[in-house]
Amino acid sequence: MTLSNIERKIIENSIRDIKDFPKPGIVFKDITTLLNDKEAYGVLMNHLYQRYKEYNLDYIAGIDARGFIFGAALAQMLRVGFVPIRKKGKLPYTTISEKYSLEYGVDEVEIHIDAFSSIENARVLLIDDLIATGGTANAAATLVKQAGAQCIEACFIIALSFLDGVENLESKTDVYSLIEVN
Repeated sequence: MTLSNIERKIIENSIRDIKDFPKPGIVFKDITTLLNDKEAYGVLMNHLYQRYKEYNLDYIAGIDARGFIFGAALAQMLRVGFVPIRKKGKLPYTTISEKYSLEYGVDEVEIHIDAFSSIENARVLLIDDLIATGGTANAAATLVKQAGAQCIEACFIIALSFLDGVENLESKTDVYSLIEVN
C-alpha cells in the first residue's frame, strides 16, 4: 500500500525545511510541524496502520528519538509491543550495542538483550522519521537480529534518496519510505 497523491501532499506540506541546520549547507526536515498538524499526523498514522495491519508483526522497534513518536503510536494501533533502540547509556537493563560511523566519528545504539525474548523469532518493524546515510538504521537492524528477532521491514517517513542509506539498508531488510527527497 502506498500513499495517494493527496495524502502525500498533506504530509509533505506539513514538514518544515530549516536551512543551515545543524550546520551551513544542510536543509533540516523538521517533523515537529507534522506532529502539530492533526490532519497530517492522522493521515500518516492511518496510512501506516493500513500498510502494516496484515504484516503479522509482534513488535515495532523505534529508533531514538523521533522513531519513538511514530513507533509507539503505531504499536498501540496494531496492538503489538514497542521496543526502543536508544543511544548508548540510556537503557537501564543489560544491553547489546552496535557502533556505526558518522561523517565526524562513531556513535552507538543499544537495545535490551531480552527485548524480544517473549516471542521466539519475533517479527519486527523498524521505524524512524528519516533515513540519510543509513548508519543508525543499519546498526538498529543488526541489533534486532542480534536480539533474536526478524526485521521484516524498515519504515521511514522521509528518505534522502541522494544519499545511499536506503540502498545500504536493503541488504538487511526491505525498506519503505513515504516521502523521497532528491
